[in-house]
Amino acid sequence: MNKLLVVCGPTSTGKTGLAISLAKKFNGEIVSADSRQVYKGLNIGTGKDLPKGAKLKYLWMKRFGYYEIKDVKIWGYDLADSRHSFSVSQYLKFAERIIADIIKRGKLPILVGGTGLYIKGVIDGISTAEVPKSGALRKSLEDKSPEELFENLAQIDSIKAAVMNVSDKKNPRRLVRAIEIAMWRVNHGSKGSEMKNKRIDLDVLQIGLAANEKYLNNKIEQRVSERFKEKLKNEIANLLKNHVDWEMQSMSSMGYGEWRDFFEGRKSEKEVIETWEKEEKKYVKRQITWFKKDGRIKWFDITNKDYPESVEKIVEKWHNRADA
Repeated sequence: MNKLLVVCGPTSTGKTGLAISLAKKFNGEIVSADSRQVYKGLNIGTGKDLPKGAKLKYLWMKRFGYYEIKDVKIWGYDLADSRHSFSVSQYLKFAERIIADIIKRGKLPILVGGTGLYIKGVIDGISTAEVPKSGALRKSLEDKSPEELFENLAQIDSIKAAVMNVSDKKNPRRLVRAIEIAMWRVNHGSKGSEMKNKRIDLDVLQIGLAANEKYLNNKIEQRVSERFKEKLKNEIANLLKNHVDWEMQSMSSMGYGEWRDFFEGRKSEKEVIETWEKEEKKYVKRQITWFKKDGRIKWFDITNKDYPESVEKIVEKWHNRADA
């Protein structure tokens, strides 16, 4: 059976660095599973860490390109114009095609990132991924507050409303999508809710990276500081000059939306950084909650200096077994 290696976990755990090392040893190519890195022009805040002057390169596919970092191909960056929305369904179609191509060329696909929904979709499929957007419905909901949207959802699908966490209840985009899916099910019945994206049959090994809360919080503070010094503020200013608007999906990305109050004169740089750090820490907690639900993930503590060797041994055993 064809193989897929997954390296997942919360932000600031060194997933890409580990994946690059594993790709070199096991003849692999990386596929990013990060909902922020899909946007062109969002580089510093999303941690793409691209070499100076890096440009997209192509194999046979002209629609999707890859960057090369330390001689390893990385797919999944710059999939969408930052002025446009990008859906889970679009990501899954991309990932299916790229993973199949990597396998066809005799290499190991390594899915790397912290967007749990992307990873779940690739591995298990998502029944609602292909539910289409409704322009009319979205237009009718655009002026409603999160509280009104949640009440609307509760009236249509009380079960979905009951399981939403605090963050979901405050996120208009997620609430609108939940209403959209709920309405689709009302109009199409049970068959409509069972739509599934096409999925490759794969032997999957999931590696999770984690650490204690204090360690991760320190890493987040360091990362925020580094990205500020790398002139993230200038990157955002350039996006705004190129007609990217604060209301666009890309600008809701962590590390970007927090700067709106600065650019509109309501907060200082210091206040923005403090808010950014707090939101990153909250995001890490949500990521951990998501990934801990999947009992198939093999976890490694990154504070253990020998953890890369331990990961490598498990991957090698799995890789060899699959080749037998």
